[in-house]
Amino acid sequence: MGTIWAILELLLISAIVVGVGLVAAIIFETFRRRFNHSHVEAPPVFEDPSSFKQVPCPHIFDPAEKYISLVIPAYNEEHRLPGALEETLNYLQRRAANESSFTYEVIIVDDGSADGTKKVAFEFVKRYSVDNVRVILLGKNHGKGEAIRKGMLHSRGELLLMLDADGATRVDDMEKLENQIHAVAKKGPQSEDSAGRDTTIRISDVPAAAFGSRAHLEEKALATRKWYRNFLMKGFHIVVLLAAGSGIRDTQCGFKMFTRSAARRLFLNIRLKRWCFDVELVYLCKWFRVPMIEISVNWTEIPGSKVNLLSIPNMLWEMAIMSLGYRTGIWKIYS
Repeated sequence: MGTIWAILELLLISAIVVGVGLVAAIIFETFRRRFNHSHVEAPPVFEDPSSFKQVPCPHIFDPAEKYISLVIPAYNEEHRLPGALEETLNYLQRRAANESSFTYEVIIVDDGSADGTKKVAFEFVKRYSVDNVRVILLGKNHGKGEAIRKGMLHSRGELLLMLDADGATRVDDMEKLENQIHAVAKKGPQSEDSAGRDTTIRISDVPAAAFGSRAHLEEKALATRKWYRNFLMKGFHIVVLLAAGSGIRDTQCGFKMFTRSAARRLFLNIRLKRWCFDVELVYLCKWFRVPMIEISVNWTEIPGSKVNLLSIPNMLWEMAIMSLGYRTGIWKIYS
């Protein structure tokens, strides 16, 4: 009996030590990210592969020069990226041919890939020109959130769309998100000046966010996934609800659109660099009172996903850091 109590006592002490260590680690990491210094702040260099000349680098504070920017984070995507880019650029070219006001750019952010992703990306720059396709190289792997943040801060669009490199969501679904954002903009202030000219605010100046969603596919997914995966995902959704609140059912879909005004506020403040940056975006949208619309999109499971069950602990870790940072005021939000 004494042996059993000794074992239980040892387990209890171990649990306390681990718990205290975990709390201390969360607090330390929260303070470490307090001033957002862990981001990649070196300015990107856009290079024209045809002439090897550097192209001026825009910033989110500059006026928009394009109607829409598409930001694609890519980490070891040499096999999936070409098909996704072909589909995306074919669609964009068709729209540009049919709509005189439709201008675009695609920004591929290579997040420290060790394969031929960089080579694939620059081949598309050569084919479509550096004005329409640009590449940012992060040098080493920082995480999907950091890659998207970097692309957003150096884009030129009135509207900014983030989408995954695997092509899991049909690119023409962006029209659904566009329409909802334009609907929000129309509800904003519209007026005429003394000369009777329309002074309607540009879409880039109206803060709004549209989130693609796979929530309508959840019932089918629950029926086909293993029970333990469903258990973990339900638990994850509860933690997201506690961390960011309600309002968005599918925070993790990689298909999201922002106006330039909204992106400026959100991506200058975001701190999480990996999978849970989506949850932080929802939290920041609520803090800034940026209208959020969730829209069902077509989605296909593409082999080669970087997310697995081992990602769940990392997500929980990031959400714990985020909750502590914002709720205690350690993380300041700059407007």
